[in-house]
Amino acid sequence: MTNIKKLHQVDENIWIHNGSTVSWYGMPYTTRMTLVRLRNREIWVHSPGEICEELVCEIQELGDVTYLISPNKIHHLFIQDWIKLFPNAKAYSSPGLEEKRKDIIFSSTLADAAETEWENEIEQLIFKGSKVMEEVVFFHKTSRTLILTDLIENFHPNHFKGFRKILAKITGIISPNGKTPLDWRMSFIFNKTKAKASLQVMIGWNPKRIIISHGECIENDALTFLKRSFNWL
Repeated sequence: MTNIKKLHQVDENIWIHNGSTVSWYGMPYTTRMTLVRLRNREIWVHSPGEICEELVCEIQELGDVTYLISPNKIHHLFIQDWIKLFPNAKAYSSPGLEEKRKDIIFSSTLADAAETEWENEIEQLIFKGSKVMEEVVFFHKTSRTLILTDLIENFHPNHFKGFRKILAKITGIISPNGKTPLDWRMSFIFNKTKAKASLQVMIGWNPKRIIISHGECIENDALTFLKRSFNWL
């Protein structure tokens, strides 16, 4: 019997894992984890997902799990499990998460510039303008891949059923026109200037691909999609 791979390689030294579906206020949310292998074979894990033995074995074949990234205050569900499994890895908190999850000992808090450990290979910034949606976004330079979490959600039109499908359309998270959910967009209403400045940095990165934690990733015309997705600014 052929083993089904848990990781999907999207470009050189970057993989995704499509994880389990979790409930978010009654809405079924698919999850996605991203892994980058740095030049020294250290593995950088973005939004760590649910652990299973097969997945861990695949990852360990790629290199050493060294960095565990929580990109915003929502994406922390499984990071404690990864810390226990990889005690020598460094866990990074998104701004404010260390106050929310005082049970987790983080190595450091992510800032508005890339950490020295990965600055030559991965760019980062804090998308500013909202205290409730202060997400750290990343850009893998060699593959020109923008890595987002909740700033854009882009679910397949048939993912939701019934009233949930209607709600998803209202909040604006249905592909091919996914964007920041309506409730998060409202939180930027008084400080769009900072958000626009953050967006301009992302546009300047000129991504050719966008990995999204929830929904369909963008493999073509990524820059056009990015600009359209943020036309609410």
